[in-house]
Amino acid sequence: MTYLRYAPDIERPTPDEQETIDGIIKGMTQQSQTVEKREHHAVRASHAKSSACVIGEMTVSEGLPPELAQGLFARPGTHKVAVRFAQGPGETLGDRVSTHRGMSIKVFDVPGDKLPGHDVDTQDFVLATGTTFPSGTAAGFLRDGTVIGKATGLPEGVKSAVAATARNLNRVLHAFGTESAMADFLGHPYSHPLADSYFSQAPMRFGNYVAKLGAVPASPAQHDLAEWRLDPHQDEDGFRHAAVDYFGGNDAVYELKAQLWADAERQPIEDASVDWPVTISPYRTVATIRLPRQDAYSPERVRYFDEMMTFRPAHSLSEHRPLGSVMRARLQVYRALSDFRHRENGVTAENTALPESIPA
Repeated sequence: MTYLRYAPDIERPTPDEQETIDGIIKGMTQQSQTVEKREHHAVRASHAKSSACVIGEMTVSEGLPPELAQGLFARPGTHKVAVRFAQGPGETLGDRVSTHRGMSIKVFDVPGDKLPGHDVDTQDFVLATGTTFPSGTAAGFLRDGTVIGKATGLPEGVKSAVAATARNLNRVLHAFGTESAMADFLGHPYSHPLADSYFSQAPMRFGNYVAKLGAVPASPAQHDLAEWRLDPHQDEDGFRHAAVDYFGGNDAVYELKAQLWADAERQPIEDASVDWPVTISPYRTVATIRLPRQDAYSPERVRYFDEMMTFRPAHSLSEHRPLGSVMRARLQVYRALSDFRHRENGVTAENTALPESIPA
């Protein structure tokens, strides 16, 4: 297999991209203001409701082939990590509104040249359920974000009905061997958060190459959760309770996998809505993340993760620079919305440099 090399000119920004990004920031800030008025507190504009806040280790695999031994993964070794699991919406909703989920990973002790503005030795990987980002581009992000923003003020029952409709649509599509990424984004199954796989959805530089990343459950205990389903009518915080209960007695293990860029036509850089076919380039393991049993939701730790700690695509080595239209937007959007949230709450944001800073 021949893999395509990274070069600065593989990205093709549109002439009006900055105007589009400014529109995303404006719209999502207004959405956050609406939520703040209702909740009397500013929350994350996406993935607001955490389900587990944990620490562990990531071990880079030994003997990786040259195309995978890149950037952070160039040398075998073990790094401390902090991981936040969360529900997708940018507001605190009951779990009957089951949308996409997030898994944000902060890797510590990562020296090397960083993106501008990132001044500590860490690498963040911000992942979500689904192998694609349905909006595709910054323009699609603005379009779909505008619709979601207008729906923010609607009653929770309406949002639950939308999620249920999307979830039922995918049940029908699955019977025909297909599915809708947007339907999953709006109405994810009531599956266990630790049984799901999580993906970067959009590409990033991978040293001399380009890749998408995925984190796939790899322990027998997680595999045993494959058929688990929440009854949200019994527990509106059931995903959190399930994750906390799991970590009370079990370790969680994920294989971190890279899917390398091999075909410029069928694996586009600029459109994150296109699924990169695994028949062209499969996901291959580059590291293992181990999250030992622990108290996954202690009050001090949750406050630190949810109120102070920041996870951003811009917290990155230059060798893992996010690529494509959506990622270029996220580089600015995450910072602007984080600044808004911390300013409104009177809290100083922390770009955590050391795992010892995290409360037990």
